[in-house]
Amino acid sequence: MANIAAPVLRRSKLRKVAATIFILLFCLVVAVIWWNVSLTPLNPLDKSTKTFTVSRGDGVREVAKKLRDQSIIRDQVAFFLLVKKLGIEKNIQAGTFALSPSMSAGEIAAGLQVGKEDTKITIPEGWRTEQILEYLEKNSFAATQSAAVFARSEGYYFPDTYLVPKQITANQIFALMRDNFGQKVSFPVTREQLIIASLVEREAKNTPDRPLVASVIYNRLQSGMALDIDATVQYAIGYTHSDGWWKKELTPSDIKFKSPYNTYQNPGLPPGPICNPGLSAIQAAINPATTDYYFYLSDKSGQMHYARTLSEHNQNIQKYL
Repeated sequence: MANIAAPVLRRSKLRKVAATIFILLFCLVVAVIWWNVSLTPLNPLDKSTKTFTVSRGDGVREVAKKLRDQSIIRDQVAFFLLVKKLGIEKNIQAGTFALSPSMSAGEIAAGLQVGKEDTKITIPEGWRTEQILEYLEKNSFAATQSAAVFARSEGYYFPDTYLVPKQITANQIFALMRDNFGQKVSFPVTREQLIIASLVEREAKNTPDRPLVASVIYNRLQSGMALDIDATVQYAIGYTHSDGWWKKELTPSDIKFKSPYNTYQNPGLPPGPICNPGLSAIQAAINPATTDYYFYLSDKSGQMHYARTLSEHNQNIQKYL
């Protein structure tokens, strides 16, 4: 008697093999399409350039993630695999590069291998925009806009150490600092909080004092008291030949200086940040300490002293100043 089941089993196996081959071919086609699309420019029509920084010690994964986060490439996995496939991961240079979303992943990978003669610049916490511009111009980074234009983004230039090519302009460095603010300050910050952070940055030099100083500012705002912050007067006065951008000793006439930034003469917060604060000052403005302090002063050694009442504050003045 003939074995009818054998041909049926063979046909079943053939169908399974065919299905497996079809699935593999389908996956291969999808993978090829994904690979080719992922390496194309993110936006071929966008010819603008972005300043992109590769820090010393950054691996290919970090570089790929930064490129995707800054909307320069389509896919960080594809870029990572491309660099590995080309065997150029050790050729990627630390430095700052001008990249465009109109560049393909291959062009970007090639661009990151171009060695640059970089220079290191450090922007300290608490500098105002004019100080930054003055520093950049002294280091031969030319600007095509005035300090007043840059000052429109006061508070949003993140203080940091940057490795930049010598041919970069001051305009590009300001853009780089603004982009860095978005990268480093990855949590929500209101305009009011940023203004308070700038006051804290100038008034409290030591990190542990910053949440306490922020609490004093909030307490005075909530009670309707004038802030009476010296740094706002210094900002309003601006540059002096004796002290530079921050006048050291304020006089009674300085306290009366007419400016919306003068918190001795105007209630509430100044209209904008008075400097570019660092991360700890911003965090203090967002998460101030809970205190019943309404006054503070800094003695000659930089130590802060707090008071709940004007009487206590006057005692601190007599004791520490």
